[in-house]
Amino acid sequence: MTKASDLFIQCLEEEGVEYVFGVPGEENLDFLDSLSRSDKVKLILTRHEQGAGFMAATYGRHTGKTGVCLATLGPGATNLVTAAAYGTLGGMPMLLVTGQKPIKKSKQGRFQILDVVAMMGPITKYTHQLASADNIPSRIREAFRLAEEEKPGATHLEFPEDVAEEKTDSRPLTPSLARRPSAEEKAVRAAVKLIEQAKAPVLVIGAGANRKMTGRMLLQFVEKTGIPFLTTQLGKGVIDETHPKFLGCAALSAGDFVHKAIEASDLIINIGHDVIEKPPFFMKNGGTKVIHISTRTAEVDPVYFPQVEVIGDIANAIWQMKEDIVPQGWGCEKMLAARKAEVAHTAGLEKDERFPIFPPYLVRKIREAMPADGIIALDNGVYKIWFARNYAASKQNTVLLDNALATMGAGLPSAMASAMVYPDRKVMAICGDGGFMMNSQEMETAVRLGLNITVLILNDGSYGMIRWKQANMGFKDFGLTYGNPDFVKYAEAYGAHGHRVESAEHLPRLIRECLDTPGVHLIDCPVDYSDNDRILNNEIKELSAKL
Repeated sequence: MTKASDLFIQCLEEEGVEYVFGVPGEENLDFLDSLSRSDKVKLILTRHEQGAGFMAATYGRHTGKTGVCLATLGPGATNLVTAAAYGTLGGMPMLLVTGQKPIKKSKQGRFQILDVVAMMGPITKYTHQLASADNIPSRIREAFRLAEEEKPGATHLEFPEDVAEEKTDSRPLTPSLARRPSAEEKAVRAAVKLIEQAKAPVLVIGAGANRKMTGRMLLQFVEKTGIPFLTTQLGKGVIDETHPKFLGCAALSAGDFVHKAIEASDLIINIGHDVIEKPPFFMKNGGTKVIHISTRTAEVDPVYFPQVEVIGDIANAIWQMKEDIVPQGWGCEKMLAARKAEVAHTAGLEKDERFPIFPPYLVRKIREAMPADGIIALDNGVYKIWFARNYAASKQNTVLLDNALATMGAGLPSAMASAMVYPDRKVMAICGDGGFMMNSQEMETAVRLGLNITVLILNDGSYGMIRWKQANMGFKDFGLTYGNPDFVKYAEAYGAHGHRVESAEHLPRLIRECLDTPGVHLIDCPVDYSDNDRILNNEIKELSAKL
């Protein structure tokens, strides 16, 4: 007979789990004791459940394997809610394990008890309370299967403490070999025929295409056909963005240079589209035709109703299309002209060496310092738009943006998980001062784990994104500014290395020094957002409108 908590850990080992990120509580102590005896699964103790959840989700994003996080009942479980939504909307496989009071004989009434399973229902793909030790293997296998099945996301298991103590004869289940179905040949032929009949087709690469094999097939497709491509924020890096056919990233909702490129097309090939992202274009009756290529059928709404759908494994679908298509010498001059105009405009902004630091200058200097496989993990703020537009991603998942839930507080934990998965690569968290402070306590975790990361804080003493929107809507400046600690001393209090940017000239030297020196480094970087509205809302739209 095996103790239920031991069986749970054995099941995690069978699934290939490396880490459990979390904050245990009283109701997890059997689980924790069993975990202490595992030589395959390591506990990563964090300072807050939200940080644990973000780390588990990012682990899943990088590896395609389910990241596991742990919390106790009540407040521990509620602290995982944001991370669960982050994983589900962002397409990151993760399993949340929460504890619970005894469910068969409780002496504490309703103390701390919430209906966590019901709470997790709307934000996970699967949620279940384990009521019997015998069912643990099948429920864990199901949770992992659903977490990793397209579209990936969060699953949840509640593990009550009396169930954890039970004895059982059950044994772990071995994961099955599963392959995504291939796209139907007739659908592929219909899509290819439509492309061959077009005069100026364009590829739009979205979140669902952010897979290694899909990126490889898409590059081969672009090389054979010469059809230009653009990306959404979550599609960045699927193809190297220094490619001559790259048209830009749809970081703004409308009116950017990249939208002029879309307007110049007569057929949009939309790859891996996910409605959780802001739409890179809007359809209208009688307008540009759209081919939808994804693992799932299109979710139709007033601005998205594609004419042809190719459903199945995306990499295989693109390969079939590449093999079948006959290049037609399509005209893409107007699209490439729009991209050329954007590059010229950006080049002018990047030379502005004002202090506090101007965002386009910051983006350029970080891009110059980071190697092709270096990873930047962004929190959520107005700087995200600058990085999405101006930072050329060379490889997949090297620009970790959250354009799904768009939550604050994820940048630091995401960078930490990235450094764990890829210990030999340069990793930088880029956070606003507001977002950083939401999970800044994980600096201690990063130091304790001996990670090599640089944390760049863009310091403007305000919630800059909302302040920009507030000004753009004509409201007075109100309610969005605050004070900050001395970030250099704050980093040093955790045993990290603290630095402060003193000038524009100082910035690139400091970035390179931190990236090249082992340990946890924090850089306090004053930033000047005063021209955001002039450039992003006015100048770019005026220039693109003239094309």
